Amino acid sequence: MEQSNNPNFLLDEYLLKAGIIFLPISTDLGAIFITLVILNLWKKKYKSIINDPLNQSFGLLFVLLVIVSILAIYPILSFGGLANFIPSILMVMSFPFLLNNYNRLYKLAWWLVLVSLPLCFFGFMQLFYGWETPLFLNKVGIQLIAYGRPEGRVSSFFMYANTLAFYLVTTFTLSLGLWIYHYQNRKNFNGYQNSFQLSILLIAVFANGLGLILTHSRSAWGLALLSLISFVAYLELYWILICVILLIFLIAWAAWFPFYQHIVREIIPDYFWARLTDELYDDRHITALRTTQWSVAWEMMLKRPFWGWGLRNFTPIYQQKMNVWMGHPHNLFLMLLAEIGILGTSLLSIIVGTILGKATISLFQVKQACSSHKSFEKSIDKRNKKLLLFTYVNAFILCTIFNLFDVSIFDFKINVIGWLLLSSIIGVVYHNQSPIKQDYDDNNLY
Repeated sequence: MEQSNNPNFLLDEYLLKAGIIFLPISTDLGAIFITLVILNLWKKKYKSIINDPLNQSFGLLFVLLVIVSILAIYPILSFGGLANFIPSILMVMSFPFLLNNYNRLYKLAWWLVLVSLPLCFFGFMQLFYGWETPLFLNKVGIQLIAYGRPEGRVSSFFMYANTLAFYLVTTFTLSLGLWIYHYQNRKNFNGYQNSFQLSILLIAVFANGLGLILTHSRSAWGLALLSLISFVAYLELYWILICVILLIFLIAWAAWFPFYQHIVREIIPDYFWARLTDELYDDRHITALRTTQWSVAWEMMLKRPFWGWGLRNFTPIYQQKMNVWMGHPHNLFLMLLAEIGILGTSLLSIIVGTILGKATISLFQVKQACSSHKSFEKSIDKRNKKLLLFTYVNAFILCTIFNLFDVSIFDFKINVIGWLLLSSIIGVVYHNQSPIKQDYDDNNLY
């Protein structure tokens, strides 16, 4: 069937693909390609972008951020902090006009998954064999640090293990979704090619899963399990769901429950429960604890609830209070409440919540359409679209939950991923008609 390769957007697709390939390796190279895509889309779709009601709400958010920066305690820092939001807002306003059909979402998921494979490979070599990049590559932003950052935790080409964990949570979820997609369609696709792709995706699932374990990121471990649970529930495989929940219960028992704990700890490797209880890192100062950072951010919000203290103002306030430098409070929502106030945080939350709400409604509509279609081919088509949309929504929600324990907006490599997922959801939910009322031009998603 006809593929959705609009020649007007072909260059943008190639530029986006290049950006996705280079971004995890070099922020500068990736940013160049992503910026070119943004500029091209704004040039082509300027009127459509500015007249879109959803985009007007993002524009209102930007105006609000400017006002917050003017009223900030440290205005220079706040205007500098706008640099983290301006590209993101321009991106989420324009990218949905490119990522507006399921064929492009399918290809985008594949690009991200394939890029994760060499990232995991270099990360493993970094951690186990001390691989590192030569000095001349470090000067252009390509940096692989021997034995990871911090030492003993895989970080690959990322600045820190937790940022790699964020990336791998996304690609782990996408690889799971794509594997299920190809497995469900194994009778409808070319046998040899589909088997090869299933093998690649299975390798990606295990590589990303192992990479997540080696990052030592507790939140990423939990999110990977949550991703697995969500797909198991989606497929209604309840016996697997029970097994996963039992595994989580045993790990929690080994970490926190005192009754017969020594027996359970013989079953569960201490690599997991000792990390959860911080017994691997028992020398932390109170100022390094997230609960301390969260309490300071909450106090800041209570003192200036409406407009906040200004973007990037948490760092100097925390340093004055605790005599320790801290880049952010390891919780995006508390940081936003402290820095841009209740008004700005509520507006952003309402915008994103509305998008996810509409996406959820679309998922239920597609489910009803699948059961009502008499045509087998159309039913399969609807099922495929439902799975892709569910995969993207799942990945974005996991990224959002990750930001309850960390902040991703300060690292361009992973900040782009979150906004890219949101742009994809907007593209198929807002810039295409209802999946029930219209068959897209990408009927064959393969």
